[in-house]
Amino acid sequence: MRNLEKKRGWKNIVQSKPFLILFGIVLIIFSWNVFSFWNKMQETSKNKQIIEDKVTALKQQKEDISSEINSLNTDQGKEKFFRENLGLVKEGEDVTIVVEDKNPPEAQKNTSSSFFSFFENLFK
Repeated sequence: MRNLEKKRGWKNIVQSKPFLILFGIVLIIFSWNVFSFWNKMQETSKNKQIIEDKVTALKQQKEDISSEINSLNTDQGKEKFFRENLGLVKEGEDVTIVVEDKNPPEAQKNTSSSFFSFFENLFK
């Protein structure tokens, strides 16, 4: 009789088929959620790296702009800015503007149509 009482405890419930099926389903759901969480963590890590790179680029841009602002506060910086962007010159200086010809001159066509003139024009 004591043997029957011992079998009816927790051990009997845990080893039953319905409990094991339920436990298996819970384990599969848990594993699926852990895998999903792992993928989200990797994506977040990639996004974090992208944002850190952007922050670094923005800090560098901020340093460049602040150094440019500091150079514009000096007389030499102002002069450089005016010369490069506005085309201003000092008194006594001349400005020379070089413009390329949009229509280059065409080579003169040789009107003679001899056999040898063909080879002459070919090697020019």
